[in-house]
Amino acid sequence: MTSFESQRATEKNERLTIAIDGPAAAGKSTLAKLLAQRLGYLHLDTGAMYRAVGWKAQKMGIDLADAERVTEIARATKIRLIPTSEGDNRVIADGEDVTTPIRAAQAGEWASRVSALPGVRRVLVAQQRQMGSGGGVVAEGRDMQTVVFPAAEVKIFLTAPTKERARRRFLELKSKGIEADLEKIEAEMGKRDQRDSTRADSPLRPAPEAITVDTEGKGIEEVLSEVLEIVSRAKKRQAR
Repeated sequence: MTSFESQRATEKNERLTIAIDGPAAAGKSTLAKLLAQRLGYLHLDTGAMYRAVGWKAQKMGIDLADAERVTEIARATKIRLIPTSEGDNRVIADGEDVTTPIRAAQAGEWASRVSALPGVRRVLVAQQRQMGSGGGVVAEGRDMQTVVFPAAEVKIFLTAPTKERARRRFLELKSKGIEADLEKIEAEMGKRDQRDSTRADSPLRPAPEAITVDTEGKGIEEVLSEVLEIVSRAKKRQAR
């Protein structure tokens, strides 16, 4: 091995895989984006991928309960995550920029429904593993630490009470000029939590070795600082 190859191997070994799971509106996307920016890592927003599949199925008029057809859509759709200078990702599905439409509240419901289909999960998990195969990735979703990247060096389970998460989602939608009903959001979020945590394939749950971070009453900088300390400890363990 040349000195250059040795240096590249060392760099790759130092780039961790960070897996962040948790229920809707726990703050995963914001944390993952900021963490990836701080570390110079790829932000792998897996929820956007499920949203894109759900959005496309709806656009084609396909029943989201039709597992075979929705799985075929997932298999046929080319999804790309393109980092922006602001640290976000542009989401491209078959060449079309779907970043804005897949962030609508209804798209989250579509994502939850299609993500419960085993065939869809198998297709997208394979894509996600390929994207994160080189390390240096902050992956966030519902089963990053238990299924997609079970060997991740850092596993975080981000959580907050349902009422608090519903309030955050309500304020987020209002800030974007989108009409929203707080009680309806809380009820739908409770149903989604139940569906995500009880599905037969890859249910939402923390890995035994995951570190749970409760975001209730904390600002994003406080949560980021807490997680950066966890990452720092993991890097020290990796260097031993």
